[in-house]
Amino acid sequence: MKHIVLTGVGSGIGRALADTYLEKGATVYGISRRPKPPIDHPHFHYLSLDLRAIETIEANLRAFLSPLPSIDTAILNAGILGKIEEMGQTPLYEIEEVMTVNVWANKAIIDALASLQIPVRQIVGISSGAAVNASKGWGSYSLSKSALNMLLRLYSREMVDTHFTALAPGVIDTPMVRQITEEVDPVRYPSAQRLKNGPIMDPKEAAGRLIEAFEKVKAYESGSFLDIRTMGEV
Repeated sequence: MKHIVLTGVGSGIGRALADTYLEKGATVYGISRRPKPPIDHPHFHYLSLDLRAIETIEANLRAFLSPLPSIDTAILNAGILGKIEEMGQTPLYEIEEVMTVNVWANKAIIDALASLQIPVRQIVGISSGAAVNASKGWGSYSLSKSALNMLLRLYSREMVDTHFTALAPGVIDTPMVRQITEEVDPVRYPSAQRLKNGPIMDPKEAAGRLIEAFEKVKAYESGSFLDIRTMGEV
Protein backbone atom coordinates (compact mmCIF):
# COMPACT_ATOMS: atom_id res chain seq x y z
CA MET A 1 0.00 0.00 0.00
CA LYS A 2 1.34 3.41 -0.97
CA HIS A 3 1.64 6.16 1.62
CA ILE A 4 0.84 9.61 0.22
CA VAL A 5 1.30 12.93 2.01
CA LEU A 6 -0.74 15.74 0.47
CA THR A 7 -1.27 19.38 1.43
CA GLY A 8 -4.28 21.45 0.41
CA VAL A 9 -6.79 18.58 0.52
CA GLY A 10 -9.73 20.81 1.42
CA SER A 11 -10.79 21.58 -2.16
CA GLY A 12 -9.75 21.73 -5.79
CA ILE A 13 -7.02 19.51 -7.14
CA GLY A 14 -5.86 18.53 -3.65
CA ARG A 15 -9.26 17.04 -2.82
CA ALA A 16 -9.44 15.32 -6.21
CA LEU A 17 -5.95 13.85 -5.77
CA ALA A 18 -6.85 12.53 -2.32
CA ASP A 19 -10.06 10.92 -3.60
CA THR A 20 -8.29 9.32 -6.56
CA TYR A 21 -5.42 7.95 -4.49
CA LEU A 22 -7.91 6.45 -2.02
CA GLU A 23 -9.79 4.82 -4.89
CA LYS A 24 -6.49 3.28 -5.99
CA GLY A 25 -5.95 1.76 -2.55
CA ALA A 26 -3.38 4.19 -1.16
CA THR A 27 -3.28 5.59 2.36
CA VAL A 28 -3.49 9.38 2.29
CA TYR A 29 -2.20 11.71 5.00
CA GLY A 30 -3.96 14.95 4.16
CA ILE A 31 -3.34 18.45 5.45
CA SER A 32 -5.40 21.64 5.14
CA ARG A 33 -6.68 24.57 7.20
CA ARG A 34 -10.19 23.14 7.52
CA PRO A 35 -11.04 22.25 11.13
CA LYS A 36 -12.75 18.99 10.19
CA PRO A 37 -11.63 16.21 7.82
CA PRO A 38 -13.00 16.84 4.31
CA ILE A 39 -13.01 13.10 3.52
CA ASP A 40 -14.51 10.19 5.43
CA HIS A 41 -12.48 7.11 4.52
CA PRO A 42 -10.69 4.49 6.65
CA HIS A 43 -7.40 5.11 4.86
CA PHE A 44 -7.59 8.89 5.07
CA HIS A 45 -5.74 10.53 7.97
CA TYR A 46 -6.14 14.24 8.53
CA LEU A 47 -4.20 17.09 10.11
CA SER A 48 -5.76 20.54 10.42
CA LEU A 49 -2.84 22.95 10.08
CA ASP A 50 -2.56 26.58 9.01
CA LEU A 51 0.59 26.74 6.88
CA ARG A 52 0.90 30.47 7.57
CA ALA A 53 1.95 29.53 11.11
CA ILE A 54 5.35 28.27 9.97
CA GLU A 55 6.70 27.80 13.48
CA THR A 56 4.05 25.13 14.16
CA ILE A 57 4.63 23.02 11.06
CA GLU A 58 7.56 20.80 12.00
CA ALA A 59 6.32 19.59 15.40
CA ASN A 60 2.78 18.99 14.14
CA LEU A 61 3.92 17.20 11.01
CA ARG A 62 6.40 15.01 12.87
CA ALA A 63 3.68 13.85 15.29
CA PHE A 64 1.21 13.30 12.44
CA LEU A 65 3.55 11.25 10.27
CA SER A 66 5.61 9.45 12.91
CA PRO A 67 3.74 6.11 12.48
CA LEU A 68 4.79 5.84 8.84
CA PRO A 69 7.61 3.46 7.85
CA SER A 70 8.14 5.35 4.59
CA ILE A 71 6.52 7.91 2.30
CA ASP A 72 6.07 7.11 -1.37
CA THR A 73 5.07 10.58 -2.57
CA ALA A 74 4.69 13.90 -0.76
CA ILE A 75 2.73 16.42 -2.81
CA LEU A 76 3.18 20.07 -1.88
CA ASN A 77 -0.08 21.29 -3.33
CA ALA A 78 -1.36 24.00 -0.95
CA GLY A 79 -0.97 27.52 -2.25
CA ILE A 80 -2.59 30.94 -2.50
CA LEU A 81 -2.90 33.30 -5.45
CA GLY A 82 -2.66 36.71 -3.85
CA LYS A 83 -4.08 39.76 -5.60
CA ILE A 84 -3.84 40.20 -9.34
CA GLU A 85 -2.41 43.71 -9.56
CA GLU A 86 0.55 45.64 -10.94
CA MET A 87 3.85 44.94 -9.21
CA GLY A 88 4.38 48.64 -8.57
CA GLN A 89 1.09 48.73 -6.67
CA THR A 90 1.70 45.57 -4.66
CA PRO A 91 2.85 46.21 -1.09
CA LEU A 92 5.57 43.99 0.33
CA TYR A 93 3.32 42.56 3.02
CA GLU A 94 1.03 41.09 0.32
CA ILE A 95 4.00 39.49 -1.45
CA GLU A 96 5.30 38.11 1.83
CA GLU A 97 1.94 36.50 2.65
CA VAL A 98 2.00 34.61 -0.65
CA MET A 99 5.67 33.68 -0.20
CA THR A 100 4.95 32.39 3.30
CA VAL A 101 2.38 29.85 2.13
CA ASN A 102 3.79 29.00 -1.29
CA VAL A 103 7.50 28.85 -0.42
CA TRP A 104 8.52 29.08 3.25
CA ALA A 105 5.83 26.68 4.47
CA ASN A 106 7.05 24.15 1.92
CA LYS A 107 10.60 24.53 3.19
CA ALA A 108 9.34 23.79 6.70
CA ILE A 109 7.45 20.74 5.42
CA ILE A 110 10.49 19.37 3.60
CA ASP A 111 12.63 19.90 6.69
CA ALA A 112 10.02 18.08 8.79
CA LEU A 113 9.95 15.16 6.34
CA ALA A 114 13.74 14.94 6.40
CA SER A 115 13.77 14.94 10.20
CA LEU A 116 11.56 11.83 10.32
CA GLN A 117 14.55 9.79 9.17
CA ILE A 118 12.40 7.47 7.08
CA PRO A 119 12.59 6.93 3.30
CA VAL A 120 10.82 9.72 1.39
CA ARG A 121 10.96 8.48 -2.16
CA GLN A 122 9.45 11.45 -4.00
CA ILE A 123 8.50 15.06 -3.35
CA VAL A 124 6.46 16.94 -5.95
CA GLY A 125 5.78 20.65 -5.63
CA ILE A 126 2.75 21.87 -7.57
CA SER A 127 4.17 24.78 -9.53
CA SER A 128 2.77 26.83 -12.42
CA GLY A 129 3.57 28.25 -15.81
CA ALA A 130 3.42 31.56 -13.95
CA ALA A 131 6.87 30.67 -12.60
CA VAL A 132 8.36 31.49 -16.00
CA ASN A 133 5.68 33.68 -17.64
CA ALA A 134 5.97 37.30 -16.55
CA SER A 135 2.30 38.09 -17.07
CA LYS A 136 1.08 41.48 -15.93
CA GLY A 137 -0.64 41.32 -12.57
CA TRP A 138 0.67 37.93 -11.44
CA GLY A 139 3.65 39.32 -9.53
CA SER A 140 3.28 37.74 -6.09
CA TYR A 141 2.20 34.36 -7.41
CA SER A 142 4.86 34.28 -10.14
CA LEU A 143 7.61 35.19 -7.69
CA SER A 144 6.48 32.50 -5.27
CA LYS A 145 6.31 29.72 -7.85
CA SER A 146 9.67 30.69 -9.32
CA ALA A 147 11.15 30.56 -5.81
CA LEU A 148 9.45 27.20 -5.17
CA ASN A 149 11.08 25.77 -8.30
CA MET A 150 14.51 26.82 -7.09
CA LEU A 151 13.82 25.64 -3.54
CA LEU A 152 13.07 22.14 -4.81
CA ARG A 153 16.11 22.18 -7.08
CA LEU A 154 18.34 23.14 -4.14
CA TYR A 155 16.92 20.36 -1.96
CA SER A 156 17.48 17.86 -4.77
CA ARG A 157 21.22 18.49 -4.35
CA GLU A 158 21.04 17.74 -0.62
CA MET A 159 18.42 15.00 -0.22
CA VAL A 160 19.86 12.79 -2.94
CA ASP A 161 17.78 9.73 -2.04
CA THR A 162 14.55 11.66 -2.68
CA HIS A 163 13.38 12.55 -6.19
CA PHE A 164 12.19 16.16 -6.44
CA THR A 165 10.04 17.71 -9.15
CA ALA A 166 8.34 21.08 -9.59
CA LEU A 167 5.36 20.29 -11.80
CA ALA A 168 3.00 22.71 -13.53
CA PRO A 169 -0.34 20.87 -13.74
CA GLY A 170 -2.08 22.92 -16.43
CA VAL A 171 -5.28 24.89 -15.89
CA ILE A 172 -7.74 23.09 -13.62
CA ASP A 173 -11.22 24.12 -12.50
CA THR A 174 -10.40 25.14 -8.92
CA PRO A 175 -11.49 28.03 -6.66
CA MET A 176 -8.25 29.80 -7.60
CA VAL A 177 -8.93 29.58 -11.34
CA ARG A 178 -12.55 30.63 -10.88
CA GLN A 179 -11.34 33.66 -8.92
CA ILE A 180 -9.26 34.69 -11.93
CA THR A 181 -11.83 33.99 -14.64
CA GLU A 182 -14.77 35.52 -12.76
CA GLU A 183 -13.28 38.44 -10.84
CA VAL A 184 -10.20 39.73 -12.69
CA ASP A 185 -10.63 42.48 -15.30
CA PRO A 186 -9.66 40.81 -18.62
CA VAL A 187 -9.01 44.15 -20.33
CA ARG A 188 -6.55 45.31 -17.71
CA TYR A 189 -5.04 41.83 -17.34
CA PRO A 190 -5.24 39.99 -20.71
CA SER A 191 -3.83 36.78 -19.22
CA ALA A 192 -7.14 36.31 -17.39
CA GLN A 193 -8.99 36.27 -20.71
CA ARG A 194 -6.49 33.81 -22.20
CA LEU A 195 -7.00 31.58 -19.19
CA LYS A 196 -10.76 31.75 -19.60
CA ASN A 197 -10.62 31.00 -23.32
CA GLY A 198 -8.23 28.07 -22.98
CA PRO A 199 -8.88 24.48 -21.93
CA ILE A 200 -9.79 24.05 -18.26
CA MET A 201 -9.65 20.52 -16.89
CA ASP A 202 -12.09 18.93 -14.50
CA PRO A 203 -10.30 18.24 -11.17
CA LYS A 204 -11.07 14.52 -11.26
CA GLU A 205 -9.67 14.16 -14.77
CA ALA A 206 -6.64 16.26 -13.84
CA ALA A 207 -5.97 14.15 -10.74
CA GLY A 208 -5.77 10.98 -12.79
CA ARG A 209 -3.37 12.58 -15.25
CA LEU A 210 -1.24 14.01 -12.47
CA ILE A 211 -0.90 10.71 -10.63
CA GLU A 212 0.35 9.11 -13.84
CA ALA A 213 2.65 12.08 -14.38
CA PHE A 214 4.13 11.71 -10.88
CA GLU A 215 5.50 8.35 -12.01
CA LYS A 216 6.77 9.66 -15.34
CA VAL A 217 8.66 12.60 -13.84
CA LYS A 218 11.00 10.15 -12.10
CA ALA A 219 12.68 9.65 -15.48
CA TYR A 220 13.78 13.30 -15.43
CA GLU A 221 16.63 14.77 -13.42
CA SER A 222 15.73 15.35 -9.78
CA GLY A 223 15.03 19.03 -9.22
CA SER A 224 13.54 19.61 -12.67
CA PHE A 225 10.71 22.01 -13.42
CA LEU A 226 8.27 20.31 -15.78
CA ASP A 227 4.96 21.29 -17.35
CA ILE A 228 2.47 18.46 -17.81
CA ARG A 229 1.36 20.06 -21.07
CA THR A 230 4.80 19.59 -22.64
CA MET A 231 5.57 16.11 -21.26
CA GLY A 232 3.46 14.35 -23.91
CA GLU A 233 0.36 12.33 -23.25
CA VAL A 234 0.17 11.05 -19.70
